[in-house]
Amino acid sequence: MISESTMAGCRPKRLPVAVLVAASVVLSICLGLRNSLGLFLPPMTAELGTTAGAFGLALAVQNLIWGMTQPFVGALADRFGPLPVLVGSAAIYAVGLFLTALCGEPRLELGLGAGILVGIGVAGTGFGVLLGAVSRVVPVERRSWAVGVVSAAGSLGTIVIAPLGQALIQLAGWRTALIVFALIACSMAIVALPVGGSAARPSLATQPRQSLRTVIQQAIGHPGFLLMTAAFFACGFQLTFITVHLPGYLSICGLSPEVSSSALALIGLFNAAGSYLAGWLGDRHNKSHLLASVYLLRTLGIAVYFALPVTVGSTLVFASAMGLLWLSVAPLVGGLIGELFGLQNFNALFGVLFFSHQLGSFAGAWMGGAVRNATGSYSLGWVSMLFVGGLAAGLQFAMTAKPTNKAVVT
Repeated sequence: MISESTMAGCRPKRLPVAVLVAASVVLSICLGLRNSLGLFLPPMTAELGTTAGAFGLALAVQNLIWGMTQPFVGALADRFGPLPVLVGSAAIYAVGLFLTALCGEPRLELGLGAGILVGIGVAGTGFGVLLGAVSRVVPVERRSWAVGVVSAAGSLGTIVIAPLGQALIQLAGWRTALIVFALIACSMAIVALPVGGSAARPSLATQPRQSLRTVIQQAIGHPGFLLMTAAFFACGFQLTFITVHLPGYLSICGLSPEVSSSALALIGLFNAAGSYLAGWLGDRHNKSHLLASVYLLRTLGIAVYFALPVTVGSTLVFASAMGLLWLSVAPLVGGLIGELFGLQNFNALFGVLFFSHQLGSFAGAWMGGAVRNATGSYSLGWVSMLFVGGLAAGLQFAMTAKPTNKAVVT
């Protein structure tokens, strides 16, 4: 077996800039489009006569499909390389958005387009594939930093796409806005081309290939991985509740749609700084404790915002704070997977972990709409975010990152 430290010493120190840039842009488009879908809730419910619960359910299905398909998409990327997965998923993403633009009566297009197809598209153009591709081509001592850079740059798409989407909705209608979003999704297939050069190193290719079932069994048998997986549920719950239902919540509070798009853009802007900082810290400090701190601080921020009167100022401050803590989990989680299991099956293992995140996302998206329909308020949803966030912080603090025997091969 080849130790990780030995492999690190044998790797070239030059960073693969083309892969980092391409992965950053693809992730930026992927998340920018997805994070902006909540802007379509008010105009779609008004025109189609559907409810916030139905819209929330469609996006909940999207998150569930994203999580369910992530291990399989990751396994395909581990076996065949990231480029075929990225190109195919970009096409599926675009078709899903275009189908959503055709949404009418009956509203099958909403569930199939924004739900199932976009969910598959995000799985194949998001973290699971891109972070694995980047992790394979950088030295081990720069891994958390590199993943932090991609996560930070990837968050910038929301800064551009959220205001663009809101402007298109107001000027040309939500259907035209979704068609433009579909065209933007198509561009990911071209941008991803340099990532095709990030195939696994020869040392990895010579290792025996494990089946997906074996990889999953290995993961769920590790106590630390189970704790991290359980905590990741809360992360998905909080982020998706905010992404999907913050526009509706602000509408109830009497704030304009422009405040919603500005809040989402601020999340993207501050997320860039937070992700980069988390990657930098992850190379120097205990990743598990840093991850627990992110969960705790995020939950405290939610508590303060919910307790105070909702104003434009408090909303923008809240969005900025959430941005700092938004995707800062990505470099820490990616680094922990590498420490625990190595990189040979990184994409598949990230997919297993991410499935828990997406179960939380499903719950956050669905529950927000269900609570709104039942009570006319989102209050119970905000309280639920506090409960799951506090639990996640406790579970993550309890985790110990002891690698398996497989982790020495990276």
